Amino acid sequence: MVRRTRYTSFLAAAGFAAALAAATAAPPAFAAGAVVDSGPPTTLASTVPANGDVNPYGVAVVPESAGALHAGNVLVSNFNDSANLQGTGTTIMQVSPGGSVSTFAQIDAMHLPGDCPGGVGLTTALVALRSGWVIVGSLPTSDGTAATAKAGCLLVLDDHGTVRETIAGHGINGPWDMTALDLGSVAQLFVTNVLNGTVNAGGATVDHGTVLRLTLTISGDDAPRVVDRDVIGSGFGEHSDPAALVVGPTGVGLAQNGTLYVADTVGNRIAAIPNAPWRSDSAGTGTTVTSGGWLNSPLGLAIGHDDSILTVNAGDGNLVATTPAGMQVQKVQLDSSGSPAGAGALFGLAPVGSDNVYFVDDATNTLALLH
Repeated sequence: MVRRTRYTSFLAAAGFAAALAAATAAPPAFAAGAVVDSGPPTTLASTVPANGDVNPYGVAVVPESAGALHAGNVLVSNFNDSANLQGTGTTIMQVSPGGSVSTFAQIDAMHLPGDCPGGVGLTTALVALRSGWVIVGSLPTSDGTAATAKAGCLLVLDDHGTVRETIAGHGINGPWDMTALDLGSVAQLFVTNVLNGTVNAGGATVDHGTVLRLTLTISGDDAPRVVDRDVIGSGFGEHSDPAALVVGPTGVGLAQNGTLYVADTVGNRIAAIPNAPWRSDSAGTGTTVTSGGWLNSPLGLAIGHDDSILTVNAGDGNLVATTPAGMQVQKVQLDSSGSPAGAGALFGLAPVGSDNVYFVDDATNTLALLH
């Protein structure tokens, strides 16, 4: 049970604005007129481990070295197993900027320290905290189809890749993507959920997708504890899909002013939820920052320079950069395979350095760098 200590009040206290700005600091200034580099991407490494997992989804850059984690390396979660069944992937890979690859974690669903309804199927919801804890979402299936999808959980791993805790309930129901506000001893997780009535709807769109904020306390070697939870976004469209398993609110990114941006995949738009770290009510589906245009079912989302909003499309192989004012200012093709080009290939992404962006390519099961 969550102990309602109202850490939102703590976060609203004096000094929070500075802490937020430091925790979400944008990369150094990009070249004039550019948001991201438009050069051809470089493939860094395959993300397929020894057990054959495929379908890389989540991307997170390690902020500080601890245990088996090395600062600057990139963690990648796999959603499918070797038989390419969705919602059955169990591995998190660690890739160095030079392309060296190791398996950070291979999670055994039969030996978890707590409840995770349905088992393990690692999603795009992946964060690495400065304290060394890694948190990843699980939206599991038994046969790769939406009909067997279960609520799942958040899996909390230590810096050696061991699952130390599961976070289930609290409104977690198909955690699809996630970002974090990392303040050291306190962290907030912003989690999109896509299974609220989705399976029962049998492919029809239901407006029940949510954004949860979970507040954690972190102390030493003890696993983080959930001390507060709030629904800060609700009413997002979601539906099952034979190719994508589930379509619903996906990528989330927190700006320096406390606005949480959400990739509303079904609505083909970017939504904004103001005052996300400290609000106590739901903003519904937020306000529309931009819709249509170069957007084509946006999935992954990250915050770049000057709070620019970077999204990658499910419907094609493009990355789109949008200003906080809603102007779509840049489009870069990251994947051109298949027909239509790049469809279904892009998921998680993470800006790094100046105008560089790490991203996973599902069509080739690789981690690549736009630079």
